[in-house]
Amino acid sequence: QVQLVESGGGLVQAGGSLRLSCVASGSIFRFNAMGWYRQAPGKQRELVALITSGGSTNYADSVKGRFTISRDNAKNTVYLQANSLKPEDTGVYLCNAEETITYPSGSYRPAHYWGQGTQVTVSS
Repeated sequence: QVQLVESGGGLVQAGGSLRLSCVASGSIFRFNAMGWYRQAPGKQRELVALITSGGSTNYADSVKGRFTISRDNAKNTVYLQANSLKPEDTGVYLCNAEETITYPSGSYRPAHYWGQGTQVTVSS
């Protein structure tokens, strides 16, 4: 059973910074990719940033140049450095991990795991 635990959220003024952490219960080498999603009230969950096992990254247009995703394999942790925060960045930030489950028959399927989330509130 995979567990993802987020931390680092809080209340910050516009222009401020936060560093979010997501710690996995086991090695993160097993995951094809890990990412941060954002859930704002009344809005659909959206991908904020993604990092693959090879270290490639992808960002939502709204956070490019302000947010940085990184991973520390030795600590089984993925980080999201969020700078120049805006009120529209407010929401619950959830950590996601994706792996491929392979069966003895040779078939396989993707599996996604989610953390409980950490609240980020940016005041104007």
